[in-house]
Amino acid sequence: MAGHHHGCGAGCDHGAAGLVGEEAGVAYSLFQKIDMSNLTCLNETVEESGKGVFKPWEDRLNREKFVESDADEELLINIPFTGNVKLKGIIVGGDDDDSFPAQVRLYKNRPNMTFDDTGAPADQEFNLVRDTTCNLEYKVKVVTFSSLHHLTLHFPSNFGADQTKIFYIGLAGEFTKADRVGVVNAVYEARAIPEDHKTRDREGMLGGSGPAF
Repeated sequence: MAGHHHGCGAGCDHGAAGLVGEEAGVAYSLFQKIDMSNLTCLNETVEESGKGVFKPWEDRLNREKFVESDADEELLINIPFTGNVKLKGIIVGGDDDDSFPAQVRLYKNRPNMTFDDTGAPADQEFNLVRDTTCNLEYKVKVVTFSSLHHLTLHFPSNFGADQTKIFYIGLAGEFTKADRVGVVNAVYEARAIPEDHKTRDREGMLGGSGPAF
């Protein structure tokens, strides 16, 4: 598509980024599949503010909700999904200044990561370009990011500011409901507990009052 070509300076990962089309509103709806109650953002200035950057496509330019780093420029966001995701693209929106993140590192299915864990190689990395209109898409490796139930985003640096600031993070891909077999098994196990008690009672009657010395 002709619309996927753009001009940018150094640090742009050509071939991995492009402008999104009009269909992006449908594609960028994975925010609805995030388990928000368990999403965590480390080093955020305002508690819970990291959750606010995952918003509907039509609200992506709304600057009222944003996340800003606290002690330094790093941010680490742990994103659990309510099912399995095949991730296809990511958009990062912010201000046209040095607070914009310079890089994002993606980790697949590594829940509860901390900054100590970010020494491990990322599953994919992108050098970011300042994007105030939230329409520059970075194409992830679909083969790598299929069967995804947890995504971690590490923003290690920005363009020189003391703090990093992000207004919007968009995630595009396909969603499949989680397998419910585990829930069914848990129900059967709960029902089996009375039988276990009966078995132990019979064993107690047969075995006497306790071990013989």
